[in-house]
Amino acid sequence: MKIKQCLSVALPLLAALAAGGCASGFTKVAPMPPAEFQRLGPTAGEACGSLGVLATGYYAIPMGLNSRVENAYIDALNKVPGATALVDVTISEDWFWWLIGTARCVKVSGEAIK
Repeated sequence: MKIKQCLSVALPLLAALAAGGCASGFTKVAPMPPAEFQRLGPTAGEACGSLGVLATGYYAIPMGLNSRVENAYIDALNKVPGATALVDVTISEDWFWWLIGTARCVKVSGEAIK
């Protein structure tokens, strides 16, 4: 009977620890804009990364996933000459399967400022 009691406490605790390991803090996408700035117009940028190299349920090797938001932000800035930041930023994500993995694409859009 003691084993059942121990398992009834240990299993939920292990599940909570495992779920907590999947959490992360907030990530700053864009710097705070200065008090005064000039609006340059709308822009958008996109960047992709992949998970792959195993069977469908076990895609585990990340390829370019961690930097895709930053790269999409930089892509959006580079499309407007003189832009130093974005305001009114929105992020959307899309994904699709390819032969040995999945591609995860992020689109960052907003208004460029300087």
